[in-house]
Amino acid sequence: MKTRASGILLHVTSLPGRFSIGDLGPEAYRFVDFLHQSGQAYWQVLPLHPTDLGRQSSPYHSDSAFAGNTLFISPELLVRDGLLEENDLDAMPPSGETTDYAAALQARHTLFDMAFQRFKSDKEDIEFTHYCEAHNEWLHDYARYTALKEEFEGRVWTDWPYELRDRQSGALADADRSQADRILKCKFLQYIFEKQWTSLKRHCRERGISILGDMPIYVHHDSADVWSNPEFFKLDGAKRPYAVAGVPPDYFSATGQLWGNPVYDWPRLTQSDYAWWIKRFRRALAMNDFIRIDHFRGLVAYWEIPAGNDTAINGAWIQAPAYHFLRRMCRAFPSLPFIAEDLGLITPEVIEVIRHFDLPGMKVLMFAFGDDVAQNPFAPHNHIENCVVYPGTHDNNTVRGWFENEARPHEFDCLTRYLGRRIEKDQASEVFLRMAMSSVADTAIISLQDVLDLGQEARMNRPGTTINNWMWRLPNGLLTDDVAKRLRDMTEVYGRI
Repeated sequence: MKTRASGILLHVTSLPGRFSIGDLGPEAYRFVDFLHQSGQAYWQVLPLHPTDLGRQSSPYHSDSAFAGNTLFISPELLVRDGLLEENDLDAMPPSGETTDYAAALQARHTLFDMAFQRFKSDKEDIEFTHYCEAHNEWLHDYARYTALKEEFEGRVWTDWPYELRDRQSGALADADRSQADRILKCKFLQYIFEKQWTSLKRHCRERGISILGDMPIYVHHDSADVWSNPEFFKLDGAKRPYAVAGVPPDYFSATGQLWGNPVYDWPRLTQSDYAWWIKRFRRALAMNDFIRIDHFRGLVAYWEIPAGNDTAINGAWIQAPAYHFLRRMCRAFPSLPFIAEDLGLITPEVIEVIRHFDLPGMKVLMFAFGDDVAQNPFAPHNHIENCVVYPGTHDNNTVRGWFENEARPHEFDCLTRYLGRRIEKDQASEVFLRMAMSSVADTAIISLQDVLDLGQEARMNRPGTTINNWMWRLPNGLLTDDVAKRLRDMTEVYGRI
């Protein structure tokens, strides 16, 4: 990302379409064509891994750091590939204004059963066999895990019979036999996701679009990752976390954020030569062209909270082996195609690690107009080339929503002085877009909501809250030729094409 370019942030769930969630079907291809038409070089997405209704369908709380989200499988492409009939889609609930994860899950469960039965009735699929062999290092354990979760009615893996909890070889072999059909179905759905995502990525490449993915630094305790690799996490004798992750009080929350993920046992990871992390990055870079590492500072020092606390206040900073770890990643991935999410409480040590490895950090314009704008690193005049500038991220309000509902009087005053003029709410989005595009930052990423000047009703996530997040969907008909032309003109005039 060393050349001057720009892109759009839009998660797959937010794509429009016939059904209750955005998917990898026709609308995804149309969006890629819009990116090409408007002169963009990047499509940034949120994590592509499975989500769970019990975790508010957050893409940052998955049961696998390797698997794909099968809710993204396009029913229309299943029809095209002969795994469904067109009339099979008649039972799908109509698309609403927002993402309906429960409806998407229920409807796809029925369709997937039908597609799986047709798949089994056909002759052996050599591509499927090759896929399973190529991904066996994570796929089989993930399929086992999902099958056993269903068998035990969703119970956390630490509450399974101890033989399975502790992965005794005999118990695993018995599970492979008794759960063979469920395991096969899981692998089949991952195969379909892979085919559809790979095809969409190929279309991106043909249009000159790179995928900028997102990697949460932590994984969920109730996941195939922790069940399969308990030695790499701080767990007690019953394999439950005795220390969990979060962040201290910050801009987003006065009590911090208690994420609850188990924290890593870095000495054990170091002894393994970081084998699990190398597999994880290898998989992520097969799915994406570049990776934004969410909460990058956790690779330098992380906020560890004793399990059982109700907030993140009573935690402590613990050092991680940043230099040793990243040098090993440099050997495995020489180009180091990562972006460091360096927001929040960032120490000089974190800044030095990012500088040492020449990683682009992030600049968020909404954070630029607080105290001491002259020295504020988020203010455009303080940007550097090796960074990614955003008007706002998925964790922020939209620009218009921020301007109308969140910006404090002091921030209005700073913004007015900075621009040399007062702006109105219907001008804020374009002003912030132009500040991002005109920045010296090599890369500018704009949320689609800000391109379209949408208000806070289009916000994607509110950190520290658990309701009404991850639900925004793009209404049909908004990505017009006029919008593409306006965005392309702005991209051209600021030298990002």
